[in-house]
Amino acid sequence: MKKLKYLLGMMIFTVAFEGYAETVLRMSTTTSTESSGLLKVLNPAFEKRYGVRIEVLAVGTGKALKLAENGDVDVLLVHAPDAETAFVAAGYGVNRKRVMFNDFVLLGPDKDYAGVKSAQTIDEALQKISKANALFISRGDDSGTHQKELALWQKTGLKPQGGWYISAGQGMGAVLMMADEKQAYALSDRGTYLAMQTKLELRILYEGDEALVNPYHVIAVNPQRFPKINYESAMRYIEFLTGDEGQALIAGYKKQGQALFHPDAER
Repeated sequence: MKKLKYLLGMMIFTVAFEGYAETVLRMSTTTSTESSGLLKVLNPAFEKRYGVRIEVLAVGTGKALKLAENGDVDVLLVHAPDAETAFVAAGYGVNRKRVMFNDFVLLGPDKDYAGVKSAQTIDEALQKISKANALFISRGDDSGTHQKELALWQKTGLKPQGGWYISAGQGMGAVLMMADEKQAYALSDRGTYLAMQTKLELRILYEGDEALVNPYHVIAVNPQRFPKINYESAMRYIEFLTGDEGQALIAGYKKQGQALFHPDAER
């Protein structure tokens, strides 16, 4: 009799457990939000408030958008405006909102073999690197940073190629470590660089050009195209990032006394 009661109790527990479904929000994002440590500040606050667990896929922006196009995620946090606009126009995403911005910086060794420090514009800085055949490490991964880098090269009228130009196919952190080891130049978002600065000998050699502004947007995957996505949690996440709490967390996140990102939500 006791054994029967035990078995019945286990059956009831099993049914109850199987009926419980944890709410999960799947997010694809650029490696810079992960490598900088920002998500470790933002996501736990959201999870605690709404009882939602966030699964993060940190890849290049191109891959992040592709995951969303396949319906494999619910929300995106990315930084490639042209690609984002095309993504929304094609009907894959909705409710695209500004979240924050930082900027890109051109890094290199202290010795500055190409003389980048004397450049007056980012165009001139890249031209100096090309002319000197100075080693340059590219992300080469269709990320937002990679897309920006290619656009900057295109603007100079130069096509980077040859032994001095290495396409790594890696995330931002890995590229910075590679550039540091090889004493090469690289384009980085400021946030990732500041988060890793104590591990690197690379220095900021050029910054401040308007062309280097780096905006981030959050986008929900379109539920009309993918009815099974967690649209409700995606919208809550968008509201959180663009609301007072999310914007304050972004503003307060610093490394070496410097803000890695600046809140930029529409008010």
